[in-house]
Amino acid sequence: MTQQIPSTEPELAKVRNFRDVGGLPTVDGRRVRHGVLFRSGHLAHATDEDAAFLTSLGLHTIFDFRNAADQKLEGPDVELPGVRNVNLPLSDPADGAEFWKMVRDGDLDQLRSILADGKGADRMISSYRLIIKERTAEHSQVLHALADDSVPALMHCAAGKDRAGLSVAVTLLALGVERDAILDDYLKSNAKHRRYKVHRSGSSASAYSPEVMELLSPLFDARAEYLSAAFETVEETWGGVDPYLEKALGLTPETRERLRERLLD
Repeated sequence: MTQQIPSTEPELAKVRNFRDVGGLPTVDGRRVRHGVLFRSGHLAHATDEDAAFLTSLGLHTIFDFRNAADQKLEGPDVELPGVRNVNLPLSDPADGAEFWKMVRDGDLDQLRSILADGKGADRMISSYRLIIKERTAEHSQVLHALADDSVPALMHCAAGKDRAGLSVAVTLLALGVERDAILDDYLKSNAKHRRYKVHRSGSSASAYSPEVMELLSPLFDARAEYLSAAFETVEETWGGVDPYLEKALGLTPETRERLRERLLD
C-alpha cells in the first residue's frame, strides 16, 4: 500500500475513493461508529495488498451498485474470503454503456450536444432525483440488511460517488446524521486521489483537451447541488425524512433503532 492520507485513511493502489464513514455526528449527539460502514469505487482492479487490507476490515457484506454495463467495462469485484457480495444495480447517472461508449469514442460536437450549456449538470440532477424516487426497494433492502446483520459493510459503485454516494446518504439520513455532515462526506469524493479516472479511446491530445475535460467534469464532480436535489426530492415526494423512511423504505421505528444501535456509538 502507498502513503496514508491521513494515517487513518489508506490510499489503496487500485481502489479509488475508499473511506470509513465513521465519526460523522448525529443531530442527537451521537456519532457513526468507526469500522462499520465504508464506501469506495469498484474493487475490480484491487491489488493483492488492497485485497489484504479490505479483508482485514472484517467485512460482512459488500454492496455493489454497479450495473451489467459497469461490470463488463471494469470487471467483477475481487473475491474476499468470507465476505457476502450483494449486487443491487442502480441507474448510472451517466446512462450506461451507450453513453460511455460515446464519451470514449465521440467527437467534440457529440459531447457538446449532450453536455454543454449546463446539460451535463442537469443530467446528473435528474438522475439523482430519479434514483431517490424509483430505487426505494434497493435502498430499503440495504437498510434492512444493515439493521439485521450485514455490518461491517462496504458500499461501492464504479466511482464511489453517485450511486454509492446516494446509498450512503440515505443510510446516514436513517441514522440521524446532521445534513451538513452528510454533504461534507459526499464532497470528499472531489479529492484528486479519489476521483474516477476518465477513460478515452483516442490517443491524440484532443481526447483529453481542456474543453473535453470541462464538458465531462459535471459527470465526475461531486456537487452540492446534486445531493441537494436528492434531499429536495425526499421532501417534495414524501414530506420529510421520517415519512420517506417509513412509507417508501418500510423502515419501522424498531428497525431504525436496530440500525442505529449497530452503526452508532
